[in-house]
Amino acid sequence: MKRPILVIAGATGFLGRWFIERYHRDYHIIALSRSAMRPDPTYDKAEWRQVELYSITSTEAGVRGADFALYLVHSMSPSARLSQGSFEDTDLLLADNFAIAARNQGIEQIVFVGGLLPDDEPPENYSRHLASRREVEVTLGSTGVPVTSLRAGIIVGAGGSSFRMIDKLVSRLPVLICPAWCQSATHPIALDDTLRIVDYCLGRTDLYDRTIDIGGSEKTTYMQMLATVAELRGKRKIIRPVKYFSPGLSIYWVSVFTDSPRDLVKPLVESLQHRMVAADNEILQAFPNRKNFREAAELAIAGEGSLPALPGRVPAPDEEKNTVRSVQRLPNPHGHTATYVARLYQRWLPIFFRALIGVRTRGDDSTFQFLGLPLLKLTFIPSRSDDHRQLFYIVGGLLAKRIDKGWLEFRSVLDDRYIISAIHEFVPALPWYIYVVTQARAHSLVMERFGRYLSTMDS
Repeated sequence: MKRPILVIAGATGFLGRWFIERYHRDYHIIALSRSAMRPDPTYDKAEWRQVELYSITSTEAGVRGADFALYLVHSMSPSARLSQGSFEDTDLLLADNFAIAARNQGIEQIVFVGGLLPDDEPPENYSRHLASRREVEVTLGSTGVPVTSLRAGIIVGAGGSSFRMIDKLVSRLPVLICPAWCQSATHPIALDDTLRIVDYCLGRTDLYDRTIDIGGSEKTTYMQMLATVAELRGKRKIIRPVKYFSPGLSIYWVSVFTDSPRDLVKPLVESLQHRMVAADNEILQAFPNRKNFREAAELAIAGEGSLPALPGRVPAPDEEKNTVRSVQRLPNPHGHTATYVARLYQRWLPIFFRALIGVRTRGDDSTFQFLGLPLLKLTFIPSRSDDHRQLFYIVGGLLAKRIDKGWLEFRSVLDDRYIISAIHEFVPALPWYIYVVTQARAHSLVMERFGRYLSTMDS
Protein backbone atom coordinates (compact mmCIF):
# COMPACT_ATOMS: atom_id res chain seq x y z
CA MET A 1 0.00 0.00 0.00
CA LYS A 2 1.37 3.40 -0.99
CA ARG A 3 2.22 5.63 1.96
CA PRO A 4 0.62 9.09 2.04
CA ILE A 5 3.07 11.89 1.29
CA LEU A 6 3.26 14.37 4.17
CA VAL A 7 5.16 17.66 4.06
CA ILE A 8 6.19 19.16 7.40
CA ALA A 9 6.89 22.89 7.73
CA GLY A 10 8.88 23.42 10.92
CA ALA A 11 10.39 19.94 10.66
CA THR A 12 13.57 20.81 12.58
CA GLY A 13 11.63 21.86 15.69
CA PHE A 14 10.60 19.87 18.75
CA LEU A 15 7.30 18.46 17.50
CA GLY A 16 8.42 18.03 13.89
CA ARG A 17 11.48 15.99 14.79
CA TRP A 18 9.52 13.71 17.09
CA PHE A 19 6.76 13.19 14.49
CA ILE A 20 9.35 12.14 11.92
CA GLU A 21 10.94 9.79 14.45
CA ARG A 22 7.64 8.09 15.38
CA TYR A 23 5.82 8.01 12.05
CA HIS A 24 8.36 7.87 9.24
CA ARG A 25 7.28 4.30 8.47
CA ASP A 26 3.63 5.37 8.02
CA TYR A 27 4.24 8.34 5.73
CA HIS A 28 6.64 9.39 3.04
CA ILE A 29 7.75 12.55 4.83
CA ILE A 30 9.02 15.65 3.07
CA ALA A 31 10.77 17.71 5.75
CA LEU A 32 11.30 21.41 5.08
CA SER A 33 14.37 23.19 6.40
CA ARG A 34 15.94 26.60 5.86
CA SER A 35 19.34 24.89 5.72
CA ALA A 36 20.36 22.29 3.17
CA MET A 37 20.82 18.82 4.67
CA ARG A 38 23.80 16.67 3.79
CA PRO A 39 22.91 13.50 1.81
CA ASP A 40 23.22 10.49 4.12
CA PRO A 41 22.65 6.96 2.72
CA THR A 42 22.00 5.67 6.25
CA TYR A 43 19.16 8.15 6.88
CA ASP A 44 15.81 7.12 5.41
CA LYS A 45 13.29 8.78 7.73
CA ALA A 46 12.49 11.83 5.60
CA GLU A 47 13.24 13.55 2.32
CA TRP A 48 14.75 16.90 3.28
CA ARG A 49 14.14 19.94 1.09
CA GLN A 50 15.75 23.33 1.55
CA VAL A 51 13.03 26.00 1.50
CA GLU A 52 12.80 29.75 2.05
CA LEU A 53 9.32 30.12 3.51
CA TYR A 54 9.33 33.87 2.89
CA SER A 55 9.25 33.06 -0.83
CA ILE A 56 6.05 31.68 -2.39
CA THR A 57 8.04 30.16 -5.26
CA SER A 58 10.40 28.33 -2.90
CA THR A 59 7.51 27.21 -0.67
CA GLU A 60 5.64 25.83 -3.68
CA ALA A 61 8.69 23.82 -4.68
CA GLY A 62 8.96 22.54 -1.12
CA VAL A 63 5.40 21.23 -0.86
CA ARG A 64 5.20 19.89 -4.42
CA GLY A 65 4.00 16.30 -4.59
CA ALA A 66 2.62 16.12 -1.05
CA ASP A 67 -0.86 14.92 -0.17
CA PHE A 68 -1.06 16.49 3.29
CA ALA A 69 0.80 19.17 5.25
CA LEU A 70 1.68 19.58 8.92
CA TYR A 71 2.31 23.24 9.74
CA LEU A 72 4.46 23.80 12.85
CA VAL A 73 6.04 27.17 12.05
CA HIS A 74 6.08 29.77 14.81
CA SER A 75 8.30 32.71 15.76
CA MET A 76 11.11 31.83 13.40
CA SER A 77 14.52 33.10 14.37
CA PRO A 78 15.67 36.09 12.30
CA SER A 79 16.99 35.04 8.90
CA ALA A 80 18.62 38.41 8.21
CA ARG A 81 21.05 40.54 10.18
CA LEU A 82 18.32 43.14 10.66
CA SER A 83 14.73 41.92 10.90
CA GLN A 84 12.21 44.72 11.35
CA GLY A 85 8.70 43.72 12.31
CA SER A 86 6.81 41.84 14.99
CA PHE A 87 6.46 38.07 15.28
CA GLU A 88 2.71 38.44 14.63
CA ASP A 89 3.27 40.10 11.25
CA THR A 90 5.98 37.64 10.29
CA ASP A 91 3.83 34.63 11.22
CA LEU A 92 0.92 36.11 9.29
CA LEU A 93 3.02 36.53 6.14
CA LEU A 94 4.50 33.02 6.39
CA ALA A 95 1.07 31.45 6.89
CA ASP A 96 -0.26 33.31 3.86
CA ASN A 97 2.68 32.09 1.76
CA PHE A 98 2.08 28.51 2.86
CA ALA A 99 -1.67 28.69 2.23
CA ILE A 100 -1.09 29.97 -1.32
CA ALA A 101 1.56 27.32 -2.01
CA ALA A 102 -0.68 24.55 -0.61
CA ARG A 103 -3.58 25.64 -2.82
CA ASN A 104 -1.42 25.93 -5.94
CA GLN A 105 0.11 22.49 -5.37
CA GLY A 106 -3.14 20.69 -4.57
CA ILE A 107 -2.53 19.86 -0.91
CA GLU A 108 -5.60 18.02 0.42
CA GLN A 109 -5.38 19.11 4.07
CA ILE A 110 -3.26 21.23 6.40
CA VAL A 111 -2.98 20.18 10.05
CA PHE A 112 -1.90 23.10 12.21
CA VAL A 113 -0.81 22.75 15.84
CA GLY A 114 -1.45 26.02 17.67
CA GLY A 115 -2.34 26.93 21.23
CA LEU A 116 -5.40 26.69 23.45
CA LEU A 117 -7.44 29.86 23.58
CA PRO A 118 -9.06 31.23 26.76
CA ASP A 119 -12.55 29.90 27.37
CA ASP A 120 -13.58 32.94 29.41
CA GLU A 121 -12.15 35.86 27.42
CA PRO A 122 -13.27 37.67 24.25
CA PRO A 123 -10.71 37.66 21.40
CA GLU A 124 -9.83 41.32 21.94
CA ASN A 125 -8.41 40.39 25.38
CA TYR A 126 -6.11 37.64 24.09
CA SER A 127 -2.37 38.00 24.58
CA ARG A 128 -0.37 38.86 21.46
CA HIS A 129 0.83 35.28 21.24
CA LEU A 130 -2.66 33.77 21.37
CA ALA A 131 -4.12 36.34 19.00
CA SER A 132 -1.36 35.51 16.53
CA ARG A 133 -2.05 31.77 16.75
CA ARG A 134 -5.71 32.46 15.96
CA GLU A 135 -4.72 34.65 12.98
CA VAL A 136 -2.52 31.87 11.60
CA GLU A 137 -5.43 29.43 11.81
CA VAL A 138 -7.63 31.76 9.77
CA THR A 139 -4.90 32.60 7.27
CA LEU A 140 -3.99 28.97 6.57
CA GLY A 141 -7.61 28.36 5.58
CA SER A 142 -7.99 31.53 3.53
CA THR A 143 -7.18 29.94 0.15
CA GLY A 144 -9.69 27.11 0.39
CA VAL A 145 -7.39 24.28 1.50
CA PRO A 146 -9.14 22.38 4.34
CA VAL A 147 -7.43 23.06 7.67
CA THR A 148 -7.61 21.04 10.89
CA SER A 149 -6.44 23.25 13.75
CA LEU A 150 -5.33 21.47 16.90
CA ARG A 151 -5.26 23.90 19.81
CA ALA A 152 -2.87 22.39 22.31
CA GLY A 153 -1.86 23.23 25.85
CA ILE A 154 1.80 23.10 26.87
CA ILE A 155 3.28 20.08 25.09
CA VAL A 156 5.39 18.15 27.61
CA GLY A 157 8.15 15.98 26.23
CA ALA A 158 11.89 15.44 25.92
CA GLY A 159 13.49 18.47 24.32
CA GLY A 160 10.42 20.70 24.55
CA SER A 161 11.17 24.33 25.38
CA SER A 162 8.19 24.87 27.72
CA PHE A 163 8.98 21.90 29.93
CA ARG A 164 12.68 22.73 29.86
CA MET A 165 11.93 26.16 31.34
CA ILE A 166 9.87 24.62 34.16
CA ASP A 167 12.62 22.08 34.87
CA LYS A 168 15.35 24.73 34.97
CA LEU A 169 13.38 26.93 37.37
CA VAL A 170 12.98 23.98 39.73
CA SER A 171 16.66 23.04 39.43
CA ARG A 172 18.11 26.52 39.92
CA LEU A 173 15.88 28.38 42.37
CA PRO A 174 15.64 27.46 46.07
CA VAL A 175 12.48 29.55 46.42
CA LEU A 176 9.85 29.68 43.70
CA ILE A 177 7.68 32.80 43.76
CA CYS A 178 4.40 32.21 41.98
CA PRO A 179 2.42 35.27 40.94
CA ALA A 180 -1.28 35.16 40.18
CA TRP A 181 -0.77 33.98 36.62
CA CYS A 182 0.90 30.80 37.92
CA GLN A 183 -2.42 29.81 39.46
CA SER A 184 -4.59 30.02 36.34
CA ALA A 185 -6.00 26.73 35.10
CA THR A 186 -4.05 25.21 32.24
CA HIS A 187 -4.17 21.93 30.37
CA PRO A 188 -0.79 20.42 29.42
CA ILE A 189 -0.60 17.47 27.08
CA ALA A 190 2.05 14.78 26.72
CA LEU A 191 4.19 14.69 23.59
CA ASP A 192 3.11 11.09 22.90
CA ASP A 193 -0.57 12.01 23.03
CA THR A 194 -0.03 15.03 20.77
CA LEU A 195 1.73 12.92 18.16
CA ARG A 196 -1.00 10.28 18.23
CA ILE A 197 -3.72 12.87 17.77
CA VAL A 198 -1.89 14.56 14.88
CA ASP A 199 -1.52 11.20 13.14
CA TYR A 200 -5.22 10.44 13.77
CA CYS A 201 -6.34 13.72 12.20
CA LEU A 202 -4.29 13.49 9.02
CA GLY A 203 -6.46 12.56 6.06
CA ARG A 204 -9.74 12.33 8.00
CA THR A 205 -12.22 14.23 5.86
CA ASP A 206 -14.72 14.53 8.74
CA LEU A 207 -12.14 16.69 10.53
CA TYR A 208 -11.48 19.07 7.64
CA ASP A 209 -12.14 22.72 8.47
CA ARG A 210 -12.41 21.94 12.17
CA THR A 211 -10.88 23.55 15.25
CA ILE A 212 -10.20 21.03 18.02
CA ASP A 213 -8.93 21.58 21.57
CA ILE A 214 -6.47 18.99 22.86
CA GLY A 215 -5.13 18.50 26.37
CA GLY A 216 -4.03 15.77 28.75
CA SER A 217 -6.15 13.73 31.12
CA GLU A 218 -6.08 16.35 33.89
CA LYS A 219 -6.15 20.12 34.23
CA THR A 220 -3.55 21.76 36.49
CA THR A 221 -1.82 25.08 37.18
CA TYR A 222 1.69 26.32 36.54
CA MET A 223 2.30 26.34 40.32
CA GLN A 224 1.25 22.70 40.58
CA MET A 225 3.50 21.79 37.65
CA LEU A 226 6.48 23.34 39.45
CA ALA A 227 5.67 21.35 42.60
CA THR A 228 5.30 18.11 40.61
CA VAL A 229 8.65 18.52 38.84
CA ALA A 230 10.36 19.35 42.16
CA GLU A 231 8.96 16.14 43.63
CA LEU A 232 10.02 14.06 40.63
CA ARG A 233 13.51 15.55 40.83
CA GLY A 234 13.68 14.83 44.56
CA LYS A 235 14.23 18.51 45.39
CA ARG A 236 12.75 20.22 48.43
CA LYS A 237 11.53 23.59 47.27
CA ILE A 238 9.74 26.47 48.89
CA ILE A 239 6.90 27.45 46.58
CA ARG A 240 5.04 30.58 47.60
CA PRO A 241 2.16 32.37 45.86
CA VAL A 242 2.25 36.15 45.78
CA LYS A 243 -0.55 38.53 44.92
CA TYR A 244 1.48 41.22 43.15
CA PHE A 245 4.19 40.37 40.64
CA SER A 246 4.09 42.09 37.27
CA PRO A 247 4.20 40.03 34.08
CA GLY A 248 7.19 42.11 32.96
CA LEU A 249 9.19 41.13 36.04
CA SER A 250 8.07 37.52 35.66
CA ILE A 251 9.31 37.43 32.07
CA TYR A 252 12.64 38.85 33.19
CA TRP A 253 13.35 36.38 35.99
CA VAL A 254 12.14 33.35 34.03
CA SER A 255 14.39 34.37 31.13
CA VAL A 256 17.42 34.93 33.38
CA PHE A 257 17.11 31.76 35.44
CA THR A 258 16.33 29.43 32.55
CA ASP A 259 18.82 30.87 30.02
CA SER A 260 15.87 31.22 27.63
CA PRO A 261 15.46 34.04 25.13
CA ARG A 262 13.00 36.67 26.24
CA ASP A 263 11.09 36.25 22.98
CA LEU A 264 10.47 32.61 23.93
CA VAL A 265 9.51 33.31 27.55
CA LYS A 266 7.23 36.27 26.90
CA PRO A 267 4.49 34.41 24.96
CA LEU A 268 4.41 31.65 27.59
CA VAL A 269 4.05 34.04 30.52
CA GLU A 270 1.48 36.18 28.71
CA SER A 271 -0.56 33.13 27.76
CA LEU A 272 -0.54 31.63 31.25
CA GLN A 273 -2.34 34.70 32.55
CA HIS A 274 -5.45 33.26 30.88
CA ARG A 275 -7.50 30.25 31.87
CA MET A 276 -6.81 27.78 29.07
CA VAL A 277 -8.58 24.44 29.28
CA ALA A 278 -9.49 22.11 26.43
CA ALA A 279 -13.20 21.77 25.78
CA ASP A 280 -14.30 18.15 25.62
CA ASN A 281 -14.73 16.79 22.09
CA GLU A 282 -14.86 13.55 20.12
CA ILE A 283 -11.11 13.57 19.49
CA LEU A 284 -10.28 13.59 23.19
CA GLN A 285 -12.91 10.92 23.70
CA ALA A 286 -11.18 8.81 21.03
CA PHE A 287 -8.03 8.88 23.21
CA PRO A 288 -9.32 8.15 26.73
CA ASN A 289 -5.93 6.99 28.03
CA ARG A 290 -4.14 10.31 27.69
CA LYS A 291 -1.39 10.98 30.21
CA ASN A 292 -1.58 13.51 33.03
CA PHE A 293 1.19 16.04 33.69
CA ARG A 294 3.07 13.81 36.15
CA GLU A 295 3.25 10.94 33.68
CA ALA A 296 4.30 13.24 30.85
CA ALA A 297 6.94 14.92 33.04
CA GLU A 298 8.38 11.56 34.07
CA LEU A 299 8.91 10.66 30.41
CA ALA A 300 10.41 14.07 29.64
CA ILE A 301 12.86 13.79 32.54
CA ALA A 302 13.80 10.26 31.45
CA GLY A 303 14.63 11.67 28.02
CA GLU A 304 16.72 14.46 29.63
CA GLY A 305 16.11 16.94 26.85
CA SER A 306 17.13 14.65 24.01
CA LEU A 307 15.76 15.20 20.51
CA PRO A 308 15.92 12.85 17.52
CA ALA A 309 19.01 13.48 15.44
CA LEU A 310 18.87 15.35 12.15
CA PRO A 311 21.01 14.68 9.09
CA GLY A 312 24.12 16.81 8.97
CA ARG A 313 23.62 20.33 7.69
CA VAL A 314 25.49 21.46 4.60
CA PRO A 315 27.67 24.44 5.58
CA ALA A 316 26.13 27.59 4.20
CA PRO A 317 28.16 29.24 1.44
CA ASP A 318 29.68 32.59 2.17
CA GLU A 319 26.90 35.07 1.54
CA GLU A 320 26.30 38.73 2.13
CA LYS A 321 25.84 39.10 5.90
CA ASN A 322 24.31 42.56 5.96
CA THR A 323 20.86 41.57 4.73
CA VAL A 324 17.63 43.23 5.81
CA ARG A 325 14.11 41.90 6.17
CA SER A 326 11.30 44.29 7.03
CA VAL A 327 7.68 43.24 7.55
CA GLN A 328 5.00 45.79 8.48
CA ARG A 329 1.26 45.42 8.83
CA LEU A 330 -0.79 48.35 7.54
CA PRO A 331 -4.45 48.95 8.42
CA ASN A 332 -6.77 48.54 5.45
CA PRO A 333 -10.26 49.31 6.81
CA HIS A 334 -11.71 49.96 3.36
CA GLY A 335 -10.55 46.65 1.87
CA HIS A 336 -8.28 47.98 -0.89
CA THR A 337 -6.46 45.49 -3.10
CA ALA A 338 -2.70 45.10 -3.07
CA THR A 339 -2.71 46.54 -6.61
CA TYR A 340 -4.37 49.74 -5.41
CA VAL A 341 -2.05 50.05 -2.40
CA ALA A 342 1.13 49.59 -4.46
CA ARG A 343 0.09 52.33 -6.86
CA LEU A 344 -1.07 54.58 -4.03
CA TYR A 345 2.32 54.23 -2.33
CA GLN A 346 4.16 55.46 -5.41
CA ARG A 347 1.85 58.49 -5.65
CA TRP A 348 1.98 59.26 -1.94
CA LEU A 349 5.76 59.08 -1.43
CA PRO A 350 6.61 62.34 -3.29
CA ILE A 351 3.82 64.08 -1.36
CA PHE A 352 5.20 62.89 1.99
CA PHE A 353 8.74 64.02 1.13
CA ARG A 354 7.50 67.31 -0.34
CA ALA A 355 8.88 66.49 -3.80
CA LEU A 356 12.42 65.86 -2.51
CA ILE A 357 11.85 62.25 -3.48
CA GLY A 358 10.11 61.43 -6.74
CA VAL A 359 9.03 58.24 -8.48
CA ARG A 360 9.61 57.81 -12.21
CA THR A 361 7.79 54.92 -13.89
CA ARG A 362 8.50 53.45 -17.32
CA GLY A 363 6.66 50.28 -18.18
CA ASP A 364 7.30 47.79 -15.37
CA ASP A 365 10.30 49.76 -14.03
CA SER A 366 10.10 52.33 -11.24
CA THR A 367 12.93 54.52 -9.95
CA PHE A 368 12.82 56.31 -6.62
CA GLN A 369 14.86 59.51 -7.00
CA PHE A 370 16.29 62.14 -4.66
CA LEU A 371 16.94 65.43 -6.50
CA GLY A 372 17.29 63.41 -9.70
CA LEU A 373 19.67 60.79 -8.22
CA PRO A 374 18.41 57.19 -8.48
CA LEU A 375 18.00 55.85 -4.92
CA LEU A 376 16.28 52.54 -5.71
CA LYS A 377 15.27 50.86 -8.93
CA LEU A 378 12.43 48.35 -8.90
CA THR A 379 11.04 46.04 -11.56
CA PHE A 380 7.41 44.93 -11.32
CA ILE A 381 6.86 41.18 -11.86
CA PRO A 382 3.38 40.88 -13.42
CA SER A 383 3.60 37.09 -13.87
CA ARG A 384 3.74 36.64 -10.10
CA SER A 385 1.45 39.49 -9.10
CA ASP A 386 -2.31 39.86 -8.73
CA ASP A 387 -4.76 41.86 -6.64
CA HIS A 388 -3.72 39.85 -3.59
CA ARG A 389 0.01 40.43 -4.04
CA GLN A 390 2.19 42.93 -5.90
CA LEU A 391 5.83 41.88 -6.34
CA PHE A 392 8.81 44.07 -7.26
CA TYR A 393 12.45 43.03 -7.59
CA ILE A 394 15.08 45.47 -6.31
CA VAL A 395 17.42 45.79 -9.29
CA GLY A 396 19.59 48.84 -8.60
CA GLY A 397 19.99 52.32 -7.25
CA LEU A 398 22.50 54.10 -5.01
CA LEU A 399 21.00 52.60 -1.83
CA ALA A 400 21.25 48.98 -3.01
CA LYS A 401 24.56 47.14 -2.78
CA ARG A 402 23.33 44.01 -4.54
CA ILE A 403 21.08 43.93 -7.60
CA ASP A 404 20.76 40.14 -7.81
CA LYS A 405 18.70 39.71 -4.66
CA GLY A 406 16.06 41.53 -2.70
CA TRP A 407 12.39 42.14 -3.35
CA LEU A 408 9.53 44.35 -2.21
CA GLU A 409 5.93 43.21 -1.94
CA PHE A 410 2.52 44.46 -0.91
CA ARG A 411 0.17 41.72 0.26
CA SER A 412 -3.49 41.82 1.30
CA VAL A 413 -4.27 39.43 4.17
CA LEU A 414 -7.17 38.34 6.38
CA ASP A 415 -9.88 39.16 3.84
CA ASP A 416 -8.20 42.47 2.95
CA ARG A 417 -8.36 43.77 6.53
CA TYR A 418 -4.62 44.43 6.45
CA ILE A 419 -1.86 45.03 3.96
CA ILE A 420 1.56 43.53 4.61
CA SER A 421 4.41 45.63 3.24
CA ALA A 422 7.62 43.61 3.18
CA ILE A 423 11.20 43.95 1.98
CA HIS A 424 13.20 40.71 1.77
CA GLU A 425 16.92 40.03 1.42
CA PHE A 426 17.78 43.68 0.80
CA VAL A 427 21.51 44.48 0.97
CA PRO A 428 22.09 48.18 1.71
CA ALA A 429 24.94 50.12 0.13
CA LEU A 430 25.42 52.34 3.17
CA PRO A 431 27.91 51.22 5.85
CA TRP A 432 25.95 48.95 8.19
CA TYR A 433 25.78 51.07 11.33
CA ILE A 434 24.95 54.18 9.34
CA TYR A 435 22.18 52.26 7.61
CA VAL A 436 20.72 51.06 10.93
CA VAL A 437 20.40 54.58 12.38
CA THR A 438 19.33 56.32 9.16
CA GLN A 439 17.70 54.43 6.30
CA ALA A 440 16.27 51.63 8.45
CA ARG A 441 14.61 54.06 10.84
CA ALA A 442 13.41 56.23 8.00
CA HIS A 443 11.76 53.23 6.32
CA SER A 444 9.88 52.30 9.51
CA LEU A 445 8.67 55.89 9.89
CA VAL A 446 7.61 56.14 6.25
CA MET A 447 5.59 52.92 6.40
CA GLU A 448 3.93 53.99 9.65
CA ARG A 449 2.85 57.28 8.07
CA PHE A 450 1.74 55.53 4.90
CA GLY A 451 -0.37 53.16 6.99
CA ARG A 452 -2.15 56.14 8.55
CA TYR A 453 -2.74 57.63 5.11
CA LEU A 454 -4.03 54.32 3.72
CA SER A 455 -6.57 54.02 6.53
CA THR A 456 -8.15 57.32 5.41
CA MET A 457 -8.54 56.32 1.75
CA ASP A 458 -12.10 55.13 1.34
CA SER A 459 -12.25 55.10 -2.44
